[in-house]
Amino acid sequence: MGDAAIRVEGLGKQYRIGELVQYKTLRDSVREMAGAPFRLAGSLMKGNTGGSRGRNKNNMFWALKDLSFEVKKGEAVGVIGSNGSGKSTLLKILSRITEPTEGFADIHGRVGSLLEVGTGFHRELTGRENIYLNGAILGMKKREIDLRFDEIVAFSEIERFLDTPVKHYSTGMYVRLGFAVAAHMEPEILLVDEVLAVGDASFQKKCLGKMAEVAGQGRTVLFVSHNMGAVVSLCSKGILLQRGSIGVMGTTRDAVAGYRKQMAQATEFEESPMESVAYILGGAIQGSHHLHYGDTLQVELRVYSHQALQTAVYWRIRDAMGMPVATGLPQYQLGEFQHLGKGNNTIRLAIGPLPLFKGEYSLSFDLNHGGVRYLQRLEDRLSFDILECSPNGVEGGYLRSDWGSGSVVIPFEIQVETE
Repeated sequence: MGDAAIRVEGLGKQYRIGELVQYKTLRDSVREMAGAPFRLAGSLMKGNTGGSRGRNKNNMFWALKDLSFEVKKGEAVGVIGSNGSGKSTLLKILSRITEPTEGFADIHGRVGSLLEVGTGFHRELTGRENIYLNGAILGMKKREIDLRFDEIVAFSEIERFLDTPVKHYSTGMYVRLGFAVAAHMEPEILLVDEVLAVGDASFQKKCLGKMAEVAGQGRTVLFVSHNMGAVVSLCSKGILLQRGSIGVMGTTRDAVAGYRKQMAQATEFEESPMESVAYILGGAIQGSHHLHYGDTLQVELRVYSHQALQTAVYWRIRDAMGMPVATGLPQYQLGEFQHLGKGNNTIRLAIGPLPLFKGEYSLSFDLNHGGVRYLQRLEDRLSFDILECSPNGVEGGYLRSDWGSGSVVIPFEIQVETE
């Protein structure tokens, strides 16, 4: 027990479907603290204040049920699973944002968390003021924050806007500052959710490098992500959640393999409506998802738009270990867009010919508005596999994947000149 940073036992969280659950979040408490410090103690004591009227057992569901595990000090653990498996709920309980319905979670150490954009920020305060506010919440003294201040600002790359109220920040600026504060205040335990997906590629790489540095210093990292490649590279252990319970707990590769097996037969998906001008409602692979080298993958997406607008959809392919294999060039970089009408729309993609070895692969999608604003990112939503036999792409009909390494087969020509 002495070397455990996190100990979870019999943890469960129950919600009511179709009713507004009113509970105080960390963000609510921070706002109250900034506006009226003397009310903070009372507000935190209230905890979960969801009303009890209208309780109906048929309207209840368990977001988490009977979770038990330990994370030792200094371990980097990846938490993976499909949407609705309970990943974010688990991190909110560990961060004390919400209370469990049953069981408990013991945390031994100071926690830094980045679970959603702007968690812990007060919108009316500037970036500079929010750095000091977050440090104070973590129990740091002003001189300690002063020592790390320049490093936080440099990492976040928002120096120009440091004295601007954060309510004027873009989503990317929120994430940059939020992660910089969470990672540089020297927390003993760092909790990071998929929020990093909204950052650009260079920022994501920098964040992953910082988390690896934190883990290398003997501190504990719990990392939720749909990016299996990032999980494998950063974490030594993994937890696969399935419908609120633990499906696999072991090495990262064991957890990822379990996730891939779970996703292997996914040829269609459904999404819940989002608060966005347009969003992907669902999608499906048209025809067989068992393909050969050189075949073309046909995909159909259902998109709803609240208004007529220009959008761009692009895709990514990852292999069985979550490593990126290929990405479709975003149409907006070519000045090309899909013209969506108000209401339901269908977008059809033909991806190929696929230059892939035998194996299992997954498809992810991004929806972009006008080339300047991300509306939605969906990771690993569809799965397909490439079979050994390759009649459409290779002379002789077969391509053996054990001839080489890597996931992509790239044709090439060789010319020899002899004097």
